[in-house]
Amino acid sequence: MKYYDVKNTFIKIERMMAMLYEPAEKTDLGNIAILIMHSDGDYLNFVPGPELAKRGYITLCANVVGASKPLDEKLLDVKAAVEYLKAMPGIQKVIILGHSGGATLMSCYQAVAENGNSFYQDGTRIVDMENVGVLPKADGFLCIDSNWGNGAMTLLSIDPAVEDERGVRMRDPELDIFNPQNGYDPEGSHYSEAFIRKFMSAQKERGKRLIHAALGRLQAIRSGEGFFSDDEPLIIPEGDQIAPNNRLFPEDISLVSHTKGKWPLIHGDGSISEEIVHSVRRPLGEKSWADKYHGGALVTSVRTFLSSQAVYAGEGYYIDESGIYGIDYDSSYCCTPGNAEHIHVPLLIMGMTAGYEFMAAEEIYRHAASEDKTMAFVSGLNHPLKVAKNCEKYPGEFGDPVLPMFDYISEWIQKRYLD
Repeated sequence: MKYYDVKNTFIKIERMMAMLYEPAEKTDLGNIAILIMHSDGDYLNFVPGPELAKRGYITLCANVVGASKPLDEKLLDVKAAVEYLKAMPGIQKVIILGHSGGATLMSCYQAVAENGNSFYQDGTRIVDMENVGVLPKADGFLCIDSNWGNGAMTLLSIDPAVEDERGVRMRDPELDIFNPQNGYDPEGSHYSEAFIRKFMSAQKERGKRLIHAALGRLQAIRSGEGFFSDDEPLIIPEGDQIAPNNRLFPEDISLVSHTKGKWPLIHGDGSISEEIVHSVRRPLGEKSWADKYHGGALVTSVRTFLSSQAVYAGEGYYIDESGIYGIDYDSSYCCTPGNAEHIHVPLLIMGMTAGYEFMAAEEIYRHAASEDKTMAFVSGLNHPLKVAKNCEKYPGEFGDPVLPMFDYISEWIQKRYLD
């Protein structure tokens, strides 16, 4: 594979900040553009931008305007970025790339682009999507180490030990994951099946109560009885979905630890094996954030919570070594597996073995409607797509999987889009 020098240019698209990466010389792949965005993070310097440009593609890393606004409104930022790329001279194909929560944003965008705005206004979801108009379709979707969706990650982060929604002073010790009597150990926890079932049942019920309360406030806002005319603040103790607040599987690494089936696994030396893929992650060993406002509480708004952070779970809500079960992904439009049910363009799904998000890949693949869908995993990379040296049994165990991973992505793209 040929590699090119890369030039980058800071640009603004309407009110969005963006970084355009281009190969320093004309390439055979210059008619393909790749858009990279996250739902709320700063991705201007995210590694796929320069790495894919180095392989000959024009790549655009753009940031949404207002990370706390509802998902519906963020789709318009993606639209502006897609239109910018489509208007560039010579661009014939635009591929979107979603990583982590960016896959929630990009999968929602593509589902609406393919099926129309009204598709998410049929009354079958927690809330109907606001009117976003016609969105130009992308030609392909790269789903790179997505989580289970922002709604699912919020559900999985809600602490059912909280007994009072006004704060965390009242907690149920029988549901506390940091209680050694429940299986917690900072060096590596192990929770019993009985505790997991009790915990997740209570988590599901708290999640449902929060959604119903938020729906009540939304009705008040719409009827003119809210605190404000457009939206209002919402604070959920122990509900932030950032990594330290994810429940059970960061502490107990036997959970979501391997795939159900055999899949291609890319190694640092460029070889690819086919096997049941195991996580190489270590226990997170985080302390409780139960008493924290910053980092512990989910500070959001009614509309943002319902559109971007809420999903229902059913009776089968459970987690084991090879999956998470019972989430009704299509009850919202903020979960990648549910959105994937309505996407039909070529789809590449990849998971990184040094984190726990890699297990979402198999779930997304199972839900995906695309006839042309591919899945592969990368050995030894963590969620930020860096070598997980802290997980190596000896220095250099994983090599440098970044190079073969992006080579694999480039070859996948060329097979489908190179004239």
